[in-house]
Amino acid sequence: MTSILEVNDLRVYFHTPRGTVKAVDNVTFDVHAGERFGLIGESGSGKSTIALAIMRLIRPPGRIESGEIRLDGENLLALSDEEIRQRRLAGVAMVTQGAMNSLNPVMRIRQQFADGLNSHGETVTVEEARERLVELLARVGLKPEAADVYPHQLSGGMKQRVCIALAMSLRPSLIIADEPTSALDVVVQRQVVQTLRQVQEDINAAVILIGHDMGLMAQFASRVGVMYAGKLVEEGPVRAIFRQPEHPYTRILMESLPSLDQKETLQVVKGAPPSAADRPVGCVFHPRCPFVMDRCIQEEPLFREVAPEQWAACHLHDEPAAAYNLSREVAE
Repeated sequence: MTSILEVNDLRVYFHTPRGTVKAVDNVTFDVHAGERFGLIGESGSGKSTIALAIMRLIRPPGRIESGEIRLDGENLLALSDEEIRQRRLAGVAMVTQGAMNSLNPVMRIRQQFADGLNSHGETVTVEEARERLVELLARVGLKPEAADVYPHQLSGGMKQRVCIALAMSLRPSLIIADEPTSALDVVVQRQVVQTLRQVQEDINAAVILIGHDMGLMAQFASRVGVMYAGKLVEEGPVRAIFRQPEHPYTRILMESLPSLDQKETLQVVKGAPPSAADRPVGCVFHPRCPFVMDRCIQEEPLFREVAPEQWAACHLHDEPAAAYNLSREVAE
């Protein structure tokens, strides 16, 4: 399949008086054209930092230290500020966690839409802009009247659907949705995710959905990457990861999900994630891992293919007996 986005060896560090914070450290993944890719993990794992790096919105003291981010074959990190500004919305668009953070509270929706068109060189009349916006709003389930109101006059779910409509306005090849449903109730969450899926199919865009809701990922994504402490620890098809996770952290995440079919004690990841400014030597997960070995404390595992189309960074796959125990526990 054709990769629309390629992230290679990405490192994003924050240089603070207390030391260097490695928010994203040596992360590599790709997203195929028209694919729905999920990034999951605990808060602070680096998911949103990856999104901001793709958009080239990292600000001091943060800095993209190294790596490549290629969109349609073009390295976004090599573009000038003006060039990347033109790629935003037209090539890659973002739907943020808080809609009010991306919508101007003192401008009507139609004015914000027209600003997006004009800033990308599309000269349209006020009436033409409104007609295009009404069409986009209809595709996300909103009435034409929504074009003429201020953001505060819309509900949370309506604001998020407006953001989705604006994100698709120039038909980008990639849409990044950074926890777009975290502040919404479950009914509205479902509506917003359905809207995002419909939009993605309408314009054939790839989508990166960022969040920590495993159930939401199972319904939306076709492939999932699991982040922990700034590193990608597992990646693969969503069905394979839910059925047979290949990393202990992913396995515990799966076992923390409640089941309607059987009653059982839910598992939790004991302890807390390490500080990004003081990560442990070796595997970053070893202080919390139930399968920790001496090797894990000393040597960082390689991120490699451990099953068909499934990648993980874990020493267990070099130890047949340990890997067998991991698989057996999941099966049970």
